[in-house]
Amino acid sequence: MIDNNLQSMIEERIYQQFIKPTKQKKNFVGIEIEVPIINLNRKAVDFGIVHKVTSKVLNHFDDFEKEGIDYNGDIFSIKNPKNSDIICYDCSYNNIEFAMGREKDLFTINDRFIEYYSFVKEEFEKYNHTLTGMGINPYRKYNQEEPIPSERYLMLYHHLKSFKNYKNVPMHFHDYPAYGMFSSASQVQLDVYKDDLVKTINVFSKIEPIKAILFSNSVFLDENKHVTCFRDALWEYSTHGINPHNIGMYEVEFNNLDDLGAYLESLNIYCVMRDGAYINFPTMSLQEYFKQDYVRGEIYSNGEYKYIDVKPLIDDINYLRPFKFINLTFRGTVEFRSVCTQPIYDTMTVAAFHLGLKNKLDEMAEIIANDNVIYHKGYTARELRKLLIQDEIPSFIDKDDLCRLTKDIVDLANEGLCERGIGEETFLKPLYGRIKDHTNPGKNIIESMHNGVELEKIIKDYGKIKE
Repeated sequence: MIDNNLQSMIEERIYQQFIKPTKQKKNFVGIEIEVPIINLNRKAVDFGIVHKVTSKVLNHFDDFEKEGIDYNGDIFSIKNPKNSDIICYDCSYNNIEFAMGREKDLFTINDRFIEYYSFVKEEFEKYNHTLTGMGINPYRKYNQEEPIPSERYLMLYHHLKSFKNYKNVPMHFHDYPAYGMFSSASQVQLDVYKDDLVKTINVFSKIEPIKAILFSNSVFLDENKHVTCFRDALWEYSTHGINPHNIGMYEVEFNNLDDLGAYLESLNIYCVMRDGAYINFPTMSLQEYFKQDYVRGEIYSNGEYKYIDVKPLIDDINYLRPFKFINLTFRGTVEFRSVCTQPIYDTMTVAAFHLGLKNKLDEMAEIIANDNVIYHKGYTARELRKLLIQDEIPSFIDKDDLCRLTKDIVDLANEGLCERGIGEETFLKPLYGRIKDHTNPGKNIIESMHNGVELEKIIKDYGKIKE
């Protein structure tokens, strides 16, 4: 046990970092869209081409400036300081990310995203490379599994590769520590006021199975081809999942902010920074970390890792990095992380869905409380999501009833967007088509491949701006 004074310091630091920022009443939305890069020659993505395209993007968009430069002198991130848009590479140069600065409406974000995406895709296609809206890179087997040579991404990959060092943990690990280099998500950040925080997490957690039905788009080609959202397993069975509280769903319902704070205290920590350099160490709970006078870790220096002892400091909570489906951030936002990258023509469905439901928590809770299609059948929300990311619906669930339940949730999101009076409900239209056809992008990939459709055609179709 740690002493009461230190425990109070941990609780206060957790509150300051995660809870206090939500005291401000704001109403912005931010979006991060990760997109795989494809070499249509069925060879590894040419990083030399990636760097050429980056330079062209920087020259074309006058307001962007260099933000991140790797150890080789190559640019991996550029930022527009006027609107906070960032175009960067995520984990490796096989993945590009469009992190759109916060705005009050989706149309503004969508217009800028389409402008950036169109230019970048056109530049890549000059070299027979392209971009596509798929949650797992369909040509991943051809690519180089090399992290961006930067402080953060070297640290992250080093942590994920360390799974073989964990001998006495009650889980198994998959063999894909480089999954961050070939998996892509569509993430949404919403401002949530402190008084709504607990209810937002509780209620949105219960519709994760519905989101699996609507948005799954991560088919792991050549393996596990019956799973429409394999991204879930890639996170769960990695070193991030050693403490299940760090990933996936919340399997408890919070009564108040104290409950939420206690959950955050239960997380594991696996890295800190000293003098601008990351230090990795075996993942451990915050309590275990702060009990120790020194923790033995590894630091990257001159191309190799060296052992180093680090003294725990209360500010190390800055480096607490959970990857929940619903994350709290230091910006006072709630980040929704469970959705795969969507076909590009449907990109805004993700943000529209979450934004529309943001102020419909009571109505959404009532739908779930009264449901007997998937709930009240002996399964938790987590178990239901695992079942509903399969290409076949379990036999105890009536498919037509499931579609009606899903439509009820999307209708509620539509109502929420209509009340905003901007017209953003138009972005939900593709979801109604998916409900009507009993499908989602992942199922469509599986069915198309089964019917002999060429993978390259799917890649090109999912990369189009308009269907």
